Amino acid sequence: MTTTISAATMTVTITESVTLNGYDQGSSNSATYGSVNEVVKRIVSIPTAETGLIAVGATIQTDLAKSYVAGQFTEADVRYIRITNKDDANHVTLTFKSAGSHEFAIKLDALQSFIYPCDMAGGTAATMDASASALSLSLANLVDVTALADTAACDLEVFVASV
Repeated sequence: MTTTISAATMTVTITESVTLNGYDQGSSNSATYGSVNEVVKRIVSIPTAETGLIAVGATIQTDLAKSYVAGQFTEADVRYIRITNKDDANHVTLTFKSAGSHEFAIKLDALQSFIYPCDMAGGTAATMDASASALSLSLANLVDVTALADTAACDLEVFVASV
C-alpha cells in the first residue's frame, strides 16, 4: 500500500510575554523542522512509581518486556520532543538515559514544559552525556526517558515529531 501522507515542515514558536514598567520584555523565537512525516501526540498518566515514557534506538525495540507509555522511536528519525506536565499542583521527575547508561534527571513542575534538543540531522544520536563528576564530554545516544510523579499521578502531554 502506498502512503497518502506527504512530509511537511513543522514550525515551533516559543513566545514569552511580559511587560515591566511599561516596556515589553518578551521574546519570540521560531524554528522549522523539514520533512516531518510522523507525529505522536499523547496524554499519558504517570503514577508515583517510575514509568517508561519514551524509548529511542537505532531500530525500534521489539522486546515485549519493555513498556513505554508514549511510544518507541527510531533515534535517527526523531527531530523534536516536548513533554508538558498538565497537572496544576504536582511535579514529575524525568530521567534521561544514554546508551552508556549515564543518566540525568530534571524536575518538571506543574504546568511546565521540557523540550529535548534533538540533532537536526541525526535525531537523538550523540545528543547527551551525564556524569557524577565533572564531564569529559563524550556525547552518547539517548535511549530512554522515564517519568515519576511526586505526590499523586500526573498527566503528561508528549509530542514527538520524526522524519
